[in-house]
Amino acid sequence: MDNTLVTAYSNALPVYEQQREAVVALLGDVLGRAGLKIHHLTARVKRPASLADKLRRKPGRYRVLEDLTDLVGVRVITYFESDVAVVSRLLEDHFEVDWANSVDKGKVHDPDRFGYMGVHYVLRVPPGPGAVLPGLRFEVQIRSILQHAWAEIEHDLGYKNREAVPREVRRRFNRLSGLLEMADEEFMALHRLSRDYAADLPQRVLQAPDSVYIDAQSMKHLLSVAPVRDLDTAVSDALKVRLLVGWPDPDRPQRLARLLHYVGVHSVGLLQKELRRHEGDIVRFAELLLPRLRESWLPAGGARPGVSVVHYALLKVCAAPGLNATDVAALIDIGTPGYAERFVQAVSEAYGELRQTVS
Repeated sequence: MDNTLVTAYSNALPVYEQQREAVVALLGDVLGRAGLKIHHLTARVKRPASLADKLRRKPGRYRVLEDLTDLVGVRVITYFESDVAVVSRLLEDHFEVDWANSVDKGKVHDPDRFGYMGVHYVLRVPPGPGAVLPGLRFEVQIRSILQHAWAEIEHDLGYKNREAVPREVRRRFNRLSGLLEMADEEFMALHRLSRDYAADLPQRVLQAPDSVYIDAQSMKHLLSVAPVRDLDTAVSDALKVRLLVGWPDPDRPQRLARLLHYVGVHSVGLLQKELRRHEGDIVRFAELLLPRLRESWLPAGGARPGVSVVHYALLKVCAAPGLNATDVAALIDIGTPGYAERFVQAVSEAYGELRQTVS
């Protein structure tokens, strides 16, 4: 009977592979619509040799292929342990769960448990589009990325259960398990702090800007409010180009933050004061520099958000002997090899012309 099952499975393997792809697409859609960011989602189809080995180890347990729950297996790896529960609830809401074969392996161990297992579900493929094998049961493992690291290393060492571990190394495994659990908790705490920091930024910028540090998150917020947004608009109007709101450059806030640190501006309050104090010079300097650097300064025919911040920083560089315009080109990642010399010359000429008009 076992050989018959392996033969039947081998013949049907292409269909199971189609179902694997359908299951991945379905799970990806469920997680995507929930807005949940995960590390990765993968799936595998059991190899016939692995099935033969399983049937040898458990003779007489499986009569037909439908008795096997893990011919298609899916793995969902989350960034945070707290998201394991979120994924679990989503699966329970969207699939029929085979509770008799599903288990939260973290809950069935003792408090000093050896192992770091995550959650295992057995689900049924719902009928509908993409259901190559409607009613097929498949296995889903849900782990955080640290739980996954534990499981992979544990498997590589050949320790599949507590009894397999020599007593001499068991204590170290238990210590490591505790450290990984603490690390998971700390990563979740950092995630909450980062989320709360971003949520509180608008109010803090309004009420106590001098206490807000210039970083990627605060810079991202500043690009959408006064005085940065107003001065960006003034610069783009003076250049007679549009301001490229929503410009696809997620690293730009971070680069602008590094640029401001380079010229000695570390707080939002100081940046706001500096931009208002030098507003006229910033706009005029942009008008003078544009003709010299048009091809790199105005991508897609417009000015990037933060254009006023860049020109303010260049003004600071020109006025301070210890700073270098070449560093600015590197910090904001513009130009091509050999471009730095031209960039420095253009900045120097525009600054010299600005000083002449001021004097």
